[in-house]
Amino acid sequence: MAKLSLSLVLFFLFIFCINIGTVEPSGARTFIEASCQTTRYPVLCIKCLSPYANSDIRNAQQLSQVALTVSLYRARYTRSYMLKVAKGLKEIKAKEYPTVRDCLQQIDDSVNQLSQSIRELRRLDPKAEITDDIFWHIDNVETWVSAALTDASSCVDEFPGHRMSKMKANIKGKVLNVAQLTSNALALFHQYAARCRAAATKKP
Repeated sequence: MAKLSLSLVLFFLFIFCINIGTVEPSGARTFIEASCQTTRYPVLCIKCLSPYANSDIRNAQQLSQVALTVSLYRARYTRSYMLKVAKGLKEIKAKEYPTVRDCLQQIDDSVNQLSQSIRELRRLDPKAEITDDIFWHIDNVETWVSAALTDASSCVDEFPGHRMSKMKANIKGKVLNVAQLTSNALALFHQYAARCRAAATKKP
C-alpha cells in the first residue's frame, strides 16, 4: 500500500513538473525568448530555437529537448567536417594533425554524450511509464550534457589566441558554436530540472 501511495505521489509530481510553464502554441515564441534570457548566449539561443516556435514546444521539457537536438546536430556536422580535415592532415603528416585528432576525439565524445542525454530525456515523457527514479534520469541528463560541454570547451582551448591559420580558425569557430549551443541547452534543462525539484519540495 505504501509503495502504491509513493507511486501515486511520483505520478502527480511528474505531471505537475511537466505542465509547469506550459504555454499556448501562439505564445511559443514569447516563451522561447523569455527562456533564452536565462542562458549565457541568449541571442544565439533565440536565433536557433525561434524557427521551432510553430512546433509543439509548450513547456520547459520540450524546449530542452529541442535545444539538445539542435546542439547534437551541430556537433555531428562539426565532427564530419573535422574528420575530413584530420584525414587530409594525416595524409600529408602535417604538424597540426595531433591537435586536430585530439579535438576530434573530444567532439566525438560530445556527440555521444548529447545522444545519451536526449535518449534519457525522452524517458521523461509524460506519456511514458512513471517510475520512482525520475530524478535519477534528470541527474543523468545534467551529467552527460555537462560532460559534452566540457569536451567541446576543451577542444576550443586547443586553439588559443587569435592569430592562426584559416583551417584552425574554421575548426575553432565551429567547435565554439557547439560549446555555446550546448551551454544554452544545459541552462534550459536546468530550468526544467529546477522546477521539478521545486515541485518535489511541495509534495504532500
